[in-house]
Amino acid sequence: MCVGLSAKVVSVKDGTAMIDASGAQRAVSAGILEDLEPGDYVMVHAGVAIAKIASDDAQEADDVMEELL
Repeated sequence: MCVGLSAKVVSVKDGTAMIDASGAQRAVSAGILEDLEPGDYVMVHAGVAIAKIASDDAQEADDVMEELL
């Protein structure tokens, strides 16, 4: 089973995005997404931002993860 994590983009530079996932910040690869900007929400898997998502979807994903943990 693969699990993705929703996160908010804090900054983007040279194909790398700094993300904030529930207060934890880390750098992830953002090379496969176009037009990524601070404030966007993304789904992250294995250190790669794999998709842009709506803020409502990010909240729903966070709620599901909270229930599982």
